[in-house]
This record gives sequence, C-alpha cells and structure tokens, in this order.
Amino acid sequence: MAAKSSPTPTPTPTPSPTSTRSTASAAPAATTTPRPDLTDPKWKEYAQQLVSSAENSTLDWRSQYPYIEDIGDGHGYTAGIIGFCSGTGDLADVITRYTQLKPGNILAKYLPALALLDGSASHQGLDPTFVGDWQRAAADPLLQQAQNEERDRQYFTPAVTQAKADGLHALGQFAYYDAIVVHGPRGFATIRTAALAKATTPVKGGNETTYLNAFLDARKAYMLAGNPNRNTSRIDTEQRVFLQAGNLDLRPPLNWKVYGDSYTIPA
Repeated sequence: MAAKSSPTPTPTPTPSPTSTRSTASAAPAATTTPRPDLTDPKWKEYAQQLVSSAENSTLDWRSQYPYIEDIGDGHGYTAGIIGFCSGTGDLADVITRYTQLKPGNILAKYLPALALLDGSASHQGLDPTFVGDWQRAAADPLLQQAQNEERDRQYFTPAVTQAKADGLHALGQFAYYDAIVVHGPRGFATIRTAALAKATTPVKGGNETTYLNAFLDARKAYMLAGNPNRNTSRIDTEQRVFLQAGNLDLRPPLNWKVYGDSYTIPA
C-alpha cells in the first residue's frame, strides 16, 4: 500500500541512481505448490481404486456396494466397498448408520444378531436371508452413504491423520490406509510399533523411504506370522513398486499387480 501524502507539500528529493528501484524488475514472491495427499479428492479416488484392486479385483470400487460373501477368513460375511465383516463389528456399524439415516430399513432387523457375532465366524441369525437383503439394500444411496461414512470414520481418516502426523506423503498415507483396512486399528498399531523399532519417522528427522520400507517389512511379517502361505502381493507388487520408483506422492501413471492381475491408473 502506498504511503499517504502530507497535506503540506514538501520538496521531493532527487533519487540517487543507487536508490532508484524499478517495480518491473522486482523479483516475484516465491510460491510453493503443495504436495498432494489423500485429502485431495483425486488422490482419495486413487486410494480407493488401489484398495479395490486387492479387495475386489476391480478398480471400479463403487460397483462393490452390493458385494457380500464368506471368504473363509474366520470373520463371517465380508461385504461392501472395503470388506466390512459380520465378525469384526464394522458391518454392524454400517447397518447402524444406515438405520439412523433410514429407520425401518430391511437390514435393521439383523442388528441384534450382529451384536452377538463380533469375534465370530458364525452366520447365526443372518442366514438364509441376509445376503439377499444386503444386495437389495445396496442399491439404496443411503446404504452407500453409510458405507462411505463408516469407511472414512473408522479407516481412511484415522490412517491419513496418523500418516500426516508422522510426516508421510501420499504413498505413506496409502500404506497406512491399506494396512488399517486389512488389519484393523489394533493390527495397524502393532505394525506401526514394529516399524518404529527399526526406523524413525520423517517428522522426527528420519528418511521417509527408509521408514516406509520398515513399515512394509513389518506389515509383511505380521501377515505371514498369521499365515505363512498368505499372499502379500498388495505389498510386494503394489506398494513396494511405488516406493522403489521413488513415487512418494503417488502420482500417476501407476502400474501394479495384485494376485498376479495387472492394473493401471493412467496419468
């Protein structure tokens, strides 16, 4: 802002050559483009596609709202866009939220049974009608909303928040998100603690690539400890590929494999 002139005119000094400053030649202020992270809608979409490739063998994650089956992992029915389970409580959370949005929906009657199935692989109180009712209800935008909101509340937001607190960028945020989707908050915390025993987070002065390698190593060890024959391609031929390429911002094009199937997110 220019200075206001005095009401009493005063002689204007003749500027010396050294004091003359050209506005046209002044250097522009430096600007820094923020690095992308998963809070950017475009990058969040990438994250959903990456998770869906491993969870449902498709990049079209929105087509998975009606998905439901028992995959034999001891968690009962696995359903929806990230695999909410009848035996882990989060499927009940989705239906509870749906019932808040739409009281009297066709899934509300299963809530008492689901409350008894936390920690169980049983279908008691669900069969033989639950699968069909879930598939029918999944066409309702309100059940889709409930799935989105519970995904964000329980998995996406906590993972991204912790990753940013650790100084991680988009790839690290996705690594945390994928881990918490598969292993739940307790499993994720165990994996992160093991990684911290081997490497330092960037926010505390550590190298980001070194820390992420430690995190992926810890996650793979955690997976194999539960089942030595477990497929770990979502780490080996997906996340590790991006890390080895130095793509900490998870910028497309992204090319990876899960369970031997190839996927691409173009630039």
